[in-house]
Amino acid sequence: MESCDFLDLLKERGLLPAAPVAAAEASLQPVEGTTIVAVRCADGVVVAGDRRATMGNSVVYDRADKVLIIDDEAVMAIAGSPGVAWDIARMLEMSVQYYRRSQLQRLSLDGKVRTLSRLLRQNLPLAMQGIGAVVPIFAAFDHAAAEGKIFFYDLLGAEFECVDFCATGSGAHIVRGALYYQNRWGPQPLREMVGEQAVELVLKMLETAAEYDTATGGFREAAHIFPQVVQVTAEGLNTVPEADLAAFYQGA
Repeated sequence: MESCDFLDLLKERGLLPAAPVAAAEASLQPVEGTTIVAVRCADGVVVAGDRRATMGNSVVYDRADKVLIIDDEAVMAIAGSPGVAWDIARMLEMSVQYYRRSQLQRLSLDGKVRTLSRLLRQNLPLAMQGIGAVVPIFAAFDHAAAEGKIFFYDLLGAEFECVDFCATGSGAHIVRGALYYQNRWGPQPLREMVGEQAVELVLKMLETAAEYDTATGGFREAAHIFPQVVQVTAEGLNTVPEADLAAFYQGA
């Protein structure tokens, strides 16, 4: 009997690629995605990422997608190597779809969280070589608990549930400090914010990170470049349209 786990199926049939080993003298400089942030609010989670991909101190691309949709109730935001992260996200998406079609039921939130953990552990050889590190944020709506949830991962695949907010990437220390201040001493705790308030907050956080971190890309009106923002609620996922983002920046 074949396993209901997509990754086990690939392993049984020898379809999982072997991790490449980089030569000690190789000087490969990877492309990296930068700052991502997730905030829990009254109606779920708001996840956002800037659009810049860098290679050292060079800007490689300013329209990278860093908030990737896994299914109709979960997203994965990426910081680190975009190429590896996109492959991990695709594998996670296919694992979720395979389970649903083979078992005729949805994979549980716990199952999704642990599948992503396994994928990150399998990527450890690349991460240890410094050419494929991925530090993602996974966010989903937990219908059993009737609330949004945020999970942070380290390079070894260990997952940690975040209570109020999470940020990773080069500008994460700036965002975390500002979010802690807002949540602890601001006029309103993050959990009490509704959709538009939380969206406005994450946009301000990314713009603050862009001001003090050169690897984080900010809003550029002339080039029509906006952050990527996705709302995760009980009704599903909502990618905030660029027109709504533009209205915020025009009024800010």
